[in-house]
Amino acid sequence: MTRVRRIGFQHERDLARKLWELGFAVVRAPASGSKAKRVKYPDVVAILNRNVYAFEVKTTHRERTIYIPRHQVEKLVEFTKRAGGEGFIAVKIIGEGVWKLVPLTQLVETSSGNYKIEAETLSKALKLRDLLTLARGNTRIDDFLKHKTPDTQS
Repeated sequence: MTRVRRIGFQHERDLARKLWELGFAVVRAPASGSKAKRVKYPDVVAILNRNVYAFEVKTTHRERTIYIPRHQVEKLVEFTKRAGGEGFIAVKIIGEGVWKLVPLTQLVETSSGNYKIEAETLSKALKLRDLLTLARGNTRIDDFLKHKTPDTQS
């Protein structure tokens, strides 16, 4: 296993642990780079109060535009459709230890058919505590994002 893959797995485990500590039931599905190409499941799945959240994990050293391959978004869309859940790109800002959660609805398709999260979108993304608020209140993510105030951004 390469060093890069090991580090990626570490970040997936970190997200799973933090979600578990917040009270979510969590499963990490390490398929990245495996031969299970036909299986469409995300890196991490978290459940609380019958709300299912699926995550594709990415990392960066600073808030910037993040690019995501089309096949990774498609597997997340397919999984969330089957599970009746919500899909996110979970971005860890390395060094800060902060997780930013970007709903699939906020991804922008690129001219090459892949996807990106613009830097401004990433800076305004949900944090783990925001997800906990959503799961406890059974609030729709779109509604939450419309009414998000600066004091809820921590």
